[in-house]
Amino acid sequence: MPLSSPHRSALADQVINSLRAQITSGEWPVGSRIPTEPELVEQLGVARNTVREAVRALAHNGLLDIRQGSGTYVVATSELAGVMHRRFAGADPVHVAELRSTLEASGARLAALRRTEQDMAHLEVLLERREAAWDSGEVERFVEADANLHLAVVAASHNEVLTALYADLGHVLRTFLRSDVGERLRPEAHLDHSRMIAAIRAGDAETAAREAGSYTQEWESRVAGAAAPAAPA
Repeated sequence: MPLSSPHRSALADQVINSLRAQITSGEWPVGSRIPTEPELVEQLGVARNTVREAVRALAHNGLLDIRQGSGTYVVATSELAGVMHRRFAGADPVHVAELRSTLEASGARLAALRRTEQDMAHLEVLLERREAAWDSGEVERFVEADANLHLAVVAASHNEVLTALYADLGHVLRTFLRSDVGERLRPEAHLDHSRMIAAIRAGDAETAAREAGSYTQEWESRVAGAAAPAAPA
């Protein structure tokens, strides 16, 4: 239904709330391009200037990224996520890896103790999707599938604060993973997550935590190996 209001500022707020709802609901996922300005004008039934004002406000808050000549893209699902994206965009990758390891290990440990059968069914589907994405060789498809699996593991902890924090860091973590993966999927970089999922199903909290956090050590080993000087001939 078109949005209407006699006051432009109030109308802009309504448009902002409408666009934000489409982002937070997942209708426009992180990384996707939102409809063009003319499409939003038609969809919402408001003036072009109102749409432009709303999009700029969400870009200022860190949810959207306006890319000249390309379109406007979703980069975060909340204002806090946008702040984190800006704050940690240039962070040391090792520090991001350590943070991710800490959060995911904690989430997996709690998930092993609290998961439901519904959680397990969802995790096993996402694990299959992750493996299928790896087999496809498509980097972006794999990054999204891997990120979705880890978020679901943390969500299975049933700790709302931990889950919200992890979700708000989602763009930072995806950027790290995308950088780590590079332009192609390399066989030596593949990490098996089936043991983590099996440990969560078995209620083995320590194994689940160890498996969830183990990628940091493997990642650092690869980095150290790549940086090591070549042996003399």
